[in-house]
Amino acid sequence: MTTPTPVSAEQIRAERADHAQLRDRDFADKFNITEAQLVAAFSGAGVTRIEANPDVVFPRLEELGEVMALTRNDSCVIEKVGRYSHYQGGVHASLVLTEEIDLRLFPRHFVTAFAVEREGKNGTTRSLQFFDAAGDAVHKIHLREASDLAAWDRIVADLALPEQSDTLEVAPRTPPEGAKSDPDKVEVLRAEWAKMTDTHQFLRLCSKLKMNRLGAYRIAGEPLARKLPTDTVTPMLEAVREQEIEVMIFVGNRGCIEIHGGPVRNLREMGPWQNILDPGFDLHLRLDHVAEVWAVNKPTKRGDAVSYEAFDANGTILFQVFGRRTDDNDSRPAWDAIVAALPSLQAETPAEPETA
Repeated sequence: MTTPTPVSAEQIRAERADHAQLRDRDFADKFNITEAQLVAAFSGAGVTRIEANPDVVFPRLEELGEVMALTRNDSCVIEKVGRYSHYQGGVHASLVLTEEIDLRLFPRHFVTAFAVEREGKNGTTRSLQFFDAAGDAVHKIHLREASDLAAWDRIVADLALPEQSDTLEVAPRTPPEGAKSDPDKVEVLRAEWAKMTDTHQFLRLCSKLKMNRLGAYRIAGEPLARKLPTDTVTPMLEAVREQEIEVMIFVGNRGCIEIHGGPVRNLREMGPWQNILDPGFDLHLRLDHVAEVWAVNKPTKRGDAVSYEAFDANGTILFQVFGRRTDDNDSRPAWDAIVAALPSLQAETPAEPETA
């Protein structure tokens, strides 16, 4: 994507009035600006710049009561209704962990934030929106009818920044890394992978071997990683629905990963989108963006953790699905059987190391 074009706030507001039907993200793409620059252009007109540090903001969110948490990447959106609580901060990673809202936050990507109030045909909408250095959204929180508006007013007043400029400088976007592997280290990869006792050890192993997730999958081979056809997404979700099993669906970007833990009930395919439309949980996936799919087996001390993982053409992960684990077991036999029944696609082993 090209570098966002410098545009004045006045120009942005004028164009927005002429294209009111477009979603923020689509408008920003159309006019070669970032979503954060679009929101910033309305500072002082329903938009307030606020503190972006999760350690400052997220402990306050419980005051809002019921809200909707939204996280997305270019191809997949997840929305969960619930309450924020049990925030645990950290320098490199933080988390929110409730029955409904389960997040992993990476604070260095929470660079700019806004409180946004807009008048629409259904009344006033309110949201907190967080963006990375490039001006792309990492997480949004939308108030609902049951949310506490007095708490909203307090939070916005307390977190408002002295500087309320309607222009925003952004950094160039970091290009996608793509698959990165080293076939010369495949035996070490397989041996170390087989000895894992926790799923979180996998990315550390990749880093040690100077690979990444997709690169490791491409050379590991079965039974560790099995390539699947891209048209298995809907059959997989249909099987989860029909067997009424609980899964964990991970959707994220560089700054935030949001997780659904529970069943899948209502699937509705519309054009290129596959949608889950359940009470308190929506997911929207561009099926035509799924370019590569893998069934992955990661051993743990509580049993094998089997996942279904989809990537786009740039090698960026779109979503992951696991069987929902319990306190003492990472293995879900019904889920494992669903993945095992999906057809294989012959994976091509790279002849030489791939680089980003």
